[in-house]
Amino acid sequence: MVVERTNDEVIIRLSANVKAEEIQAIIDFARYQELVSGLDVSQDAVDELARVTNKGWWAENRSRLMK
Repeated sequence: MVVERTNDEVIIRLSANVKAEEIQAIIDFARYQELVSGLDVSQDAVDELARVTNKGWWAENRSRLMK
């Protein structure tokens, strides 16, 4: 892996044998960091958002997963 920083961006190069799912997880985390940088949000608010999001996801996907 190579990480390169320019004036306005960071470039990350990974070997081609890294699984697409792993790359997507890295991208998702980086995007999350980009979105929340500079925000002043309490951990309680984050926990509540996660709880509500997970509850909604489960409601939408339960029937598909519980076959």
